[in-house]
Amino acid sequence: MLISEIFYSIQGEGELTGLPSVFIRTSGCNLRCRWCDTKYASWDPIGTNRSIEDIVTEVNRHGAEHVVVTGGEPMVAKGLPELLAQLKAHHHHITIETAGTVPPGGITCDLASISPKLSNSTPLPGEITDAWIARHDATRINLDALNRWTENYPFQFKFVVATAEDVTELAALIGLLAKKIPPAKILLMPEGVEATAIRGRDETLIDLCKQFGYRYCNRLHIELFGNTPGT
Repeated sequence: MLISEIFYSIQGEGELTGLPSVFIRTSGCNLRCRWCDTKYASWDPIGTNRSIEDIVTEVNRHGAEHVVVTGGEPMVAKGLPELLAQLKAHHHHITIETAGTVPPGGITCDLASISPKLSNSTPLPGEITDAWIARHDATRINLDALNRWTENYPFQFKFVVATAEDVTELAALIGLLAKKIPPAKILLMPEGVEATAIRGRDETLIDLCKQFGYRYCNRLHIELFGNTPGT
C-alpha cells in the first residue's frame, strides 16, 4: 500500500477528540479540494509502498487501541479491506476518514467519519486543470455511497464550513439521504489551516450550532501543533 505517513498523536476532530490514536495516512485521492490541508497525499500524492504486515506491526508498536485511517481518500487505497481486517484482528477500534464518495462494500469500520465535500471545495480556475475541476465537482457527492455508509456503520458527518451559506447547502444534502440524520451527528468544522483563521470563524459556527442543534467541531491538532505532518 502507498502510505504517506504513520504517526501516534491525539484525535483532533470529531466525537473522539482527545483520544490517543495511531494515524495511518494513505496516499492518493479521487478529489482535489481547494482548501485541502494534506496535498502531499492528494493533489501530489507521495509516499512509500509498505506491506500490510509492516503497517500493522508499526501500529501495534504504539500500544494504542484507536486507529484512524485517513488520506487522501483511504477508500481508493489498494489493499484497504485486508489492512482493516488485520487491524481488527488485533482488537483495534477503527475510524475511517472518508469523503463518502466510495461505497463501503462491507469493510471493517467502527466509526465512519464522513466528510462530504460542499461546493466550497471545488478548485478555482487556474488552480488546477479544467478537467480536474470538472471531475471534482461531478464526483464530490455520491448519495448512494452516503446512504450505504449511514445504513451500515456508526457514523458522524463532518462538514468544512466557511460561511453560513455552506450550512444551507449541507442541510439540503442531508435532507436527500434515506436515513434521518440526528442534528448532533452533524459536525461543523471551521475551514482553515491556521489557528487565527479557525478562531475567526468560531462565532459564526457556534451560532449556527445553537440555531440548528449541530455540533461544533474544533481542530485541536491545528491549535496544539499547527498544520504540521505527523501530528
